[in-house]
Amino acid sequence: MAKGFEEPDFFTDHSVLLDPYEALDAVRSQSSVRQMENHDFVMVTGFAEATAVLLDGEHFSSVIAAAGPTAPLPFVPEGDDITDQIAAHHHEFVGHETFLSFDGAEHSARRALLNKLFTPSRLRANELYMHDLADRMVRDVVAKGGCELMHDLATPYVTYVIADLLGVPEEDRAKITEILASAPLPGAVDDADAGASLAPLAEQVGGMFAGYILDRRANPRQDVMTDLATARFPDGSIPEVGELVMLAIFLFAAGQDTSAKLVGNSALKLAENPDLQNQLRNDRSQIAPFLEEMLRMQGSSKVTHRLTSKSARIGDQDVPAGTKVVISLAGADRDPNRWEDPNTFKLGRPRIKEHLAFGRGAHTCIGNPLARAEVRVLFDRFFEHTSGMTLSEERHGPAGDRRLSYEPSYIVRGLTELHVELTPAFADTAAET
Repeated sequence: MAKGFEEPDFFTDHSVLLDPYEALDAVRSQSSVRQMENHDFVMVTGFAEATAVLLDGEHFSSVIAAAGPTAPLPFVPEGDDITDQIAAHHHEFVGHETFLSFDGAEHSARRALLNKLFTPSRLRANELYMHDLADRMVRDVVAKGGCELMHDLATPYVTYVIADLLGVPEEDRAKITEILASAPLPGAVDDADAGASLAPLAEQVGGMFAGYILDRRANPRQDVMTDLATARFPDGSIPEVGELVMLAIFLFAAGQDTSAKLVGNSALKLAENPDLQNQLRNDRSQIAPFLEEMLRMQGSSKVTHRLTSKSARIGDQDVPAGTKVVISLAGADRDPNRWEDPNTFKLGRPRIKEHLAFGRGAHTCIGNPLARAEVRVLFDRFFEHTSGMTLSEERHGPAGDRRLSYEPSYIVRGLTELHVELTPAFADTAAET
């Protein structure tokens, strides 16, 4: 280890939460693949190395993708290939009930059930709902002159979008939104070993989703929940209701959380940059490239995790079977070996969609087309009904001395709150007089 280098702790140090990127740069400057001093895992911060691991399902298992790297393994690894051990103990891992934790054919079979939910035709059909919902919600907060954006706009909007896509009854959406908002924080630094289990959510909403699925099997409709309820595995077998319930809950929980945080991170960037606001307001075609650069610079997911199932090599480092690997998506997406001037926001950056904010390979975020569409639509409506957005100095302090609070999580990057003041568009103001 380099003398004089004090390794930051991304899992217990609250000070790193405010700005993890400087700490990630420091770690990468030592090595893009580093055995951490205070933890029994390897951290990958290089873009090429992270991409290689994400694409290599043979040597790296996703069984700890939900459990995280700090939870102990439920067995003692033996030998250079622990694939059979992982399979035998799969049910003992935290978060084993999520389809994230499966590998190979088992993961592919479950992902196949969901693929039809996110087809281009489905998203186009859902986009009208997104447009109308975003328009109505944005008008409401603009009429009030401002809002706390995370809870008043971002979270309910994205939750209602996924609810509509799945066909959840309107009378249940507010309750589900409230339950999700109070769910345990994935990767909480004060309870790092808890992982990202869906069990607590399943206890609260599992019965509701089981009811939806059973109803659709008995009374099919033209909606996504029916497609999910009547889907079959590639071998023709019918999934258990409980498994479909967990898939539906996962879509709700993962989708609303990451998309809402992308809205908040992006709104903060815009509130602090009025020229950028006006540029996007005047040319809405730039919203999508703006969001891609925000995903690269401040994606909602900071890390993902793998367990080395067969002894392998990452970059120039040998990694024995049983080694836990933390793939720093946030670090890889600011790797100067891949991105020119990586800590500078550049609208229109070449090959920007190659970022790793949604992962890569077999476990690429299945909901990324929905996330991109819903957030783009929301900001389009936002620019339609505003002529300006600023941060509340009363709540966040003056420019140059802001007070911002981020979720205390090593997994997600998101604000706990964002108070904004909104100036209506001239046309909206005129319509009210």
